[in-house]
Amino acid sequence: MCPIRPDALWALDFQFDSTIDGRQVKLLNVIDEYTRECLAIVVDHSIDAETVVGTLTRLSIERGRPPAFVRFDNGPEFVSNAVADWCDDQQVGSVFIDPGSPWQNAWIEAFNSRLRDELLNMWQFDSLLEAQVIIEDHRIDYNINRPHSALDQQTPAGFADHWATNNQPNAA
Repeated sequence: MCPIRPDALWALDFQFDSTIDGRQVKLLNVIDEYTRECLAIVVDHSIDAETVVGTLTRLSIERGRPPAFVRFDNGPEFVSNAVADWCDDQQVGSVFIDPGSPWQNAWIEAFNSRLRDELLNMWQFDSLLEAQVIIEDHRIDYNINRPHSALDQQTPAGFADHWATNNQPNAA
């Protein structure tokens, strides 16, 4: 499945880290596969299906529409009734990758790897709040200031803005 416009396909995945005192930090990463924008990184000690649904709802409101499709693995948060019901209610298709096949969700896996190499492996978080603030700053920097080779060296935000400007319906 290859996205052809913004909001055609959002990919979701989890990543894990910990605070300096050993407490788990769970990240829910959401990217738009067409623009490569990181739409959200939810950071908490625990993230359940209701949080996934809340995040999808918030992003749909912020972007003016839900995605056409969401892609994720078969984790319990994603295969839950809450997520399935949200997809049905919003008329969003869900695409599950095969178990043990992360290459089927390549864009989010590449983002996860970059986030791990550039931030998570380089920083020890003193607290959940510190992790939330630093990771959100990184997300914003990634979208606004980081050229992407797949976007002809444009930033994800710049590419999205350029696409929106050049793909408006003609006024009658």
